[in-house]
Amino acid sequence: MADDSIAVVDLDRCQPDRCNYECKNFCPPNRTGKECITLRGEETAEGQPDQIRISEEICLGETCGICVEKCPFDAIEILNLPQELDDQPAHRYGENAFALYGLPVPEEGKVTGILGPNGIGKTTAVRILAGELEPNLGEHEEPPGWDAVLDAYRGTELQDYIESIRDGEITVARKPQYVDQIPEQFEGNTRELLERADERGVLEELASRLSIEPVLDQAIDDLSGGELQRVALAATLARDTDFYFLDEITPYLDIGQRVIAARLIRELAAEEDKSMLVVEHDLAILDLLADTLHVAYGEPGAYGVITSPKSVRNGINEYLGGYLDNENMRIRPEAIGFEEHAPRTVERGDTLVSYPDISKSYGDGEFSLTVEGGEIHENEVLGIVGPNGIGKSTFARLLTGELEPDEGDADLDLDISYKPQYVTIDQRMRVDAFLSSITDQFGSSYWTTEIAQPLQLERIMEQNLSDLSGGERQRVAIAACLSESADLYLLDEPSAHLDVEQRVQATRAIRRYAEQQDATVLVIDHDIYMIDLLADRLMVFEGEPAVEGHAGTPQAMRSGMNDFLANLEVTFRRDERTSRPRINKPGSQLDSQQKREGEYYYAP
Repeated sequence: MADDSIAVVDLDRCQPDRCNYECKNFCPPNRTGKECITLRGEETAEGQPDQIRISEEICLGETCGICVEKCPFDAIEILNLPQELDDQPAHRYGENAFALYGLPVPEEGKVTGILGPNGIGKTTAVRILAGELEPNLGEHEEPPGWDAVLDAYRGTELQDYIESIRDGEITVARKPQYVDQIPEQFEGNTRELLERADERGVLEELASRLSIEPVLDQAIDDLSGGELQRVALAATLARDTDFYFLDEITPYLDIGQRVIAARLIRELAAEEDKSMLVVEHDLAILDLLADTLHVAYGEPGAYGVITSPKSVRNGINEYLGGYLDNENMRIRPEAIGFEEHAPRTVERGDTLVSYPDISKSYGDGEFSLTVEGGEIHENEVLGIVGPNGIGKSTFARLLTGELEPDEGDADLDLDISYKPQYVTIDQRMRVDAFLSSITDQFGSSYWTTEIAQPLQLERIMEQNLSDLSGGERQRVAIAACLSESADLYLLDEPSAHLDVEQRVQATRAIRRYAEQQDATVLVIDHDIYMIDLLADRLMVFEGEPAVEGHAGTPQAMRSGMNDFLANLEVTFRRDERTSRPRINKPGSQLDSQQKREGEYYYAP
């Protein structure tokens, strides 16, 4: 194989007990007597027949690809690496395993962002920078050690940092990606967890600014996803370390909470001269948060490349455009675009259903929700926005019949397909078996093209539901929701744990399904980009979180966005090059001007 190619075998997918070694038997070099695809020489842990290995020196590369086509389990990838990629990998996990090229560069007093798809090596890079994983420079059989790594990076921006790792001088605080797993790792209440982490003596300040004071004496098990996210952020920022790594700070947080989190991170970097590395898929927050940006690209699960640092604006714009200028590299066949001005005027469609005024209260005045009566139109996508704890999910559960209202009739007499906010899966059923039990369209050309492919389900079809990552569970849950036959499709926070491209693909899948099936869809989400690309109208929730919420009638996107963002005192502008929404810095001239004009979102 040429030096610019890589062979990857997914051992979780390679199932020799269920095949006849088609890859090995049909391999052209093998058929001429060469040992290109061979057996590993031992049974798997489950006692299954031997799995395969591929000699990258003998393999003919991507131009052949016969083994890729013949493998019945999609376990093999033969990929050409970018021609511009001259360096050896920073790390490779083993023979025919994932390889990472390049590393991000943390800077004292700065926030460094990483933008890229899931499964591309961002966490591997962070483990290396945290000193948890010793990079092997691709020599997985005989790792060369930290001295050789230092020599490889001598003269680069990473030299001093790697020397500090080698000498054990780096301390690290990490915020995990999946905060819903925290209750499985910690028993006790919120205050106990935060007091253990409070090395800087800032617990009270962080609790106040992140609005977690009401849950300090609650058990971790009782916290919502948004509360867990803010507690995890507080616990990380309370540590006194050299290097902070924050993996996805926005899932389950509303826009206001996201902006507060971004400010806290920037303040710690600037005022305490700390190195901050943030992986984030909310582009508006990443834009507000980071000083420099590394773009990560490649083939998820096979190889990843982390670019040299870019300016945040250029990095995001190049990523959306699908072409990296300095690297002369196309990473996506088409650009991700945004509407240049206010959304299209929506013609009033026929009414699918009218609902009356509704009210619902919890306990003895703990929380109360009032919803003004309104109409949901046929064939529309209705976006639902508002702060956390304001009643959006309560409204969804009222519509589905999971909750009974105190006043008003929430029974819409409709078949509703519902994806809840928190996707919990505890059954050991395979993905394909689960989805085929939901729809008789499973496997049809339409279902495959319009649902499975956009949601990238092909490679996880044979996995058990209980083994999926958070992002994989989210995509399966979206597919399950859209696969049911229903009058109304209700999706609560479908963007959580999806990377940028997955969010765009999910958005397109939802939008196309609504248009092609004449379906009506309600989407609750905090991702402004997703709502911008998806919704025809908006339903805005406001009030005092955890105390009382109020929802007005559905309205046009322009007025709805202005009402929503005015309550949060956040303004957006449009990027001149891509028209993507960007958050204005609070108190800036443009922020003040737009607030005076009452144009919080669709200003040019």
